[in-house]
Amino acid sequence: MTFDDPADFAAALPGYAPLAGLDLGTKTIGIAVSDAGHMIASPLETIKRTKFQADAARLLEIMTHRQIGGLVLGLPRNMDGSEGPRAQATRAFARNLTRLTEVPITFWDERLSTVAAERTLLQADTSRKRRAEVIDHVAAGVILQGLLDRLRNLKGA
Repeated sequence: MTFDDPADFAAALPGYAPLAGLDLGTKTIGIAVSDAGHMIASPLETIKRTKFQADAARLLEIMTHRQIGGLVLGLPRNMDGSEGPRAQATRAFARNLTRLTEVPITFWDERLSTVAAERTLLQADTSRKRRAEVIDHVAAGVILQGLLDRLRNLKGA
């Protein structure tokens, strides 16, 4: 099931399970995971995209191995907040994924997440080649950390 509201997503989550964040690109899927307490997002890996079934199979394998309790997909909104073709493709990916898993899925505005990831990697003095290898799953970490921070604020409210 997909949720647009983080509060509804939080209510659907199982008790104490890690979350995964995805940065869906046209050629790759960056993946990050959290700890079970939903405090810290850690970049994990980047999947080279092929067909949906193969991409989903690898993603489900990771989710099973890591006992993932929920997914957050970066939603690539336009700078004015509207949703274009890439956002529609992300929502379609989520719809297709809900046919394969019961794990709750939500979306997080990913505007500028790649810019933030790039800045972090530059501050860490990462080489250009290495940045290209890890940018997608670091961006997924930025997306996931944004949601984790929001969930923490919801609990505190």
